[in-house]
Amino acid sequence: MTHAVLLAALDELLAGRSTAGLLPRVDRLRSAYRSQEVPDGHVLRTPDDAAAYAAYRMPATCAAVRACLLQARAFLPEPVASAVDLGAGTGAASWALAEVLTPSRLQLLEQSSVAADLGRALASASGVPALQAAEWSPWHATAGRVDLPGADLAVAAYLLAELDAATQAAVLDAMIGAAPAVLVVEPGTPAGYARVVAARRRVLDAGLSIVAPCPHEGECPLLDRDDWCHFATRVERSPRHRRLKEGSLSYEDEKYSFVLAARGGRPAAANRVLRRPVQRKGLVDLALCTGDGDARPQVVSKRAGELYKAARKADWGGPWPPEPGHTVPG
Repeated sequence: MTHAVLLAALDELLAGRSTAGLLPRVDRLRSAYRSQEVPDGHVLRTPDDAAAYAAYRMPATCAAVRACLLQARAFLPEPVASAVDLGAGTGAASWALAEVLTPSRLQLLEQSSVAADLGRALASASGVPALQAAEWSPWHATAGRVDLPGADLAVAAYLLAELDAATQAAVLDAMIGAAPAVLVVEPGTPAGYARVVAARRRVLDAGLSIVAPCPHEGECPLLDRDDWCHFATRVERSPRHRRLKEGSLSYEDEKYSFVLAARGGRPAAANRVLRRPVQRKGLVDLALCTGDGDARPQVVSKRAGELYKAARKADWGGPWPPEPGHTVPG
């Protein structure tokens, strides 16, 4: 429901802006993000920049955060009544938080005033009380100073790539100090995975427990295998979104890496499906991250009966064996 409402709110708010006019801004933002360079100052400097960003990236960011939260919400030690969204941009992560965790208080911190202005307007049009009542504050992180309000959950979604290594570490330490639960989401690329691995080590060193996606707290078994841990969620595109993406399909698959940790939390799965399952005649090939800290394949044959039926329905990123009531994020 949130995704449809978000697309409708974006279309309504951007109705006066032509797609052709936004495309050059989208191209500039795309180049900036793909460069892997830490930006010098605001990336979103003008209202047109914020509009292009919201139309181009906001649906996918919201979908990725939603998928992470769906994997883990039942395994957090306490209900999440409040959340702080760092580097909130136009508020994509908070849209997912409002849907999945329904906190009564949302605090969004963002350095770009034009992004915050657009985010407030979208939240106002959402019809979601928590978004409409959300508190927006100007915020800028440096290695020497990171101020955060207290909350039940601190979220940094697609933020760390915009910070140098020292500031990344300072932000993570501030998140750990401000909230008993911490969520970090990054693009599902080798570079994004590397930032998530560093964040994972830092939260473990601080005494938090991994809730998701890892079913263990040892070193990631993919580190020495020329591989990386990432997942994907399907994102439906509006006609405007499709034109800005210059794509022909009515959907896209957003790939993401993440870690969610909490004080007193527990793993959300005994094993985790690491890749899209491959179905062959009478067989299903699963790639698993296991509770004993390994990553290994499992082949489930038709002779396994009910387990084979479950394997045919297994989803990338889901628990294995499947848990009662498990639903596919997306």
